[in-house]
Amino acid sequence: MDSKIMDVLADRVLELGPKPDANGPYRHFKLTRDADGIAWLLFDREGASANTLSADVLAELDSVLAALESERPTGLVIRSAKMSGFIAGADVNEFRGATDPRPVETAIGQAHAVIDRLEALKIPSVAVIHGFCLGGGLEVALACQSRIAIDGARFGFPEVMLGLHPGLGGTARFTRLVNPTQAMTLMLTGKTIDSRRAKSLGLVDAVAQERHVRNAVKDAVFGRLKRARPGLLNTILNSGPARGFLASRMRTEAAKAASPEHYPAPYGLIDLWEKHGGDKAAMLAAERSSFAHLMVTATAQNLIRVFFLRDQMKKLAGSGNKISHVHVIGAGAMGGDIAAWCANQGLRVTLADMKPEPIAGAMKRAADLFGKIMRKRTDIRDALDRLVPDLDGQGVRTADLVIEAVPEKLELKQKVYAGLEPRMKPGAILATNTSSIPLQDLRATLKAPERLVGLHFFNPVSRLQLVEVVSHDGSDPQLLKEALAFVGAIDRLPLPVKSSPGFVVNRALTPYMLEAMVMLDERIDQVTIDAAAEKFGMPMGPIELADQVGLDICLAVGDMLRSKFGDLLPPTPAWLRDKVAKGELGRKTGKGFYVWKDGKAVKAQASSSAVQPTAQMIDRLVLPMSNVCVACLREGIVDNPDTVDGAMIFGTGYAPFRGGPLNYARTRGAENVTSTLRALAAKFGGRFTPDAGWDSFK
Repeated sequence: MDSKIMDVLADRVLELGPKPDANGPYRHFKLTRDADGIAWLLFDREGASANTLSADVLAELDSVLAALESERPTGLVIRSAKMSGFIAGADVNEFRGATDPRPVETAIGQAHAVIDRLEALKIPSVAVIHGFCLGGGLEVALACQSRIAIDGARFGFPEVMLGLHPGLGGTARFTRLVNPTQAMTLMLTGKTIDSRRAKSLGLVDAVAQERHVRNAVKDAVFGRLKRARPGLLNTILNSGPARGFLASRMRTEAAKAASPEHYPAPYGLIDLWEKHGGDKAAMLAAERSSFAHLMVTATAQNLIRVFFLRDQMKKLAGSGNKISHVHVIGAGAMGGDIAAWCANQGLRVTLADMKPEPIAGAMKRAADLFGKIMRKRTDIRDALDRLVPDLDGQGVRTADLVIEAVPEKLELKQKVYAGLEPRMKPGAILATNTSSIPLQDLRATLKAPERLVGLHFFNPVSRLQLVEVVSHDGSDPQLLKEALAFVGAIDRLPLPVKSSPGFVVNRALTPYMLEAMVMLDERIDQVTIDAAAEKFGMPMGPIELADQVGLDICLAVGDMLRSKFGDLLPPTPAWLRDKVAKGELGRKTGKGFYVWKDGKAVKAQASSSAVQPTAQMIDRLVLPMSNVCVACLREGIVDNPDTVDGAMIFGTGYAPFRGGPLNYARTRGAENVTSTLRALAAKFGGRFTPDAGWDSFK
């Protein structure tokens, strides 16, 4: 427990009721009473680093509340004994594998009864909140009469990220307490807010420093704290006519982000509020049913799977990061953004390039990034101080990790290594951000090839969580371990892969983008091609993605992979080389397949005579990705199908609600996928031939 929290409780706790053993009568809670007669309920879930709500935790909370009803202390304070925060939400393990909504609704009804019991206590109740207060944790806090936030606390309802909406009464209590348009926006987006914003919304009654908690609690219990109460505007906005109008606008906004077919939860939440927002009891009852029916959808179950994939990949990083100084060579789009992200994560970074202009551009992008993700000016200043322009490249001498991020040319990279290697300190890691060149080729001129690893980041670095950690047959195992720990330390997800052309993600993405080029040759409109991928659930279509990545990069990777895999890839059109030669490289030059303005592709509407997206178009684009992933497993480039799915989701944005390309194939059925691939091969060519790995795919 945080020592400051202990200080608040020390010298004023007396036992409330008997306790049969040294640990008290409860596994997950400690119940004490201070000199003012106030009961302090500390939530400290056994065997966990963070508090979450499970069936047994809620059952124990129910027992605690029953004891409080008979003891009738002066008031009740609920707070966490975990340093990580108040309550991180429900125990997601209990959501997995649900197929029947009826037992889910029964379980949610039992949980509702506990939260309702908390709300109905005849004594003042106060939630004291530090750190994260999310999902079910926020619903517990909402059931208390008062809420006191420690400065820096974070609040939110992330359930939409799991294909759900709040299920422990949050939909009703939150929209009644807080302006419902703002409450709904937070629930529909899953965004979090800080304690100051929570205070301005009326979600919390006070924001206090830890040393003032005791006085704030006494003020709340003894009626001296002014509580946030919903005003007339809330009543008006929760009225039937207003709900109907606002719900229509909410659906329009939701449709811009996701379709109801793919992501039903936002629409379920909007329906719930529109129909029942004026009646708390009816809304609570409807919430149980809606939550239960969402829980058993394929979307929710796949998004829950993705939640655990993230945890699984985090664990691959291990611990014990030894990297404190990173030297990045190449201040272009990738190198500059890698440097900025490392500085954002607290590391000292030196950034080198042959010319000052790229470094200046990288520093400006870094300042823009820090301004978006940091709230305090001092934090922005400190991050910029950690990012040091290094035109002469002196940082290489003291760096623990040197990351090369120069253009994808083997000779250029080897020339850079020749200048680097003699100046690197013993034990330092040499990493390449190559997106496709095998490390066996890159290491050929190195005197110590064992120190070379691949750290392949994805663009944009600040948003895509994946880093492929690439090994070769001569890699130093200890340095690989340190590279994995570094990736975890900068809040990215590592995918250990063996060196092979394109590794996993680019090898799988290349046929997706090149097939789109073939479709363009077939006179299919580029907007239609992108619409086909988006209809499947991809965040953007392959044409727009190619522009985003850079057509020069796509061409280089395509050429390299075709040299290795030949006819297993679609042909590269000659006109693509012409576009690259003319400097039409996509987003970074303002023109590629699309014209780009303010970082967005300008898309004209497809003509009414244009071919509409078809199921065959979708199969041509997405099934080769599954085929390549199966091949990577068969070849031993990766050894875990789950992490392959995670890599494609966290590295490319592959439709999360489908659970990844291998999970999609498993859901659709391997026999169906292979028969479809054979039919496509017969019509369009051998590049669609099913990989031999399907024979053993499970």
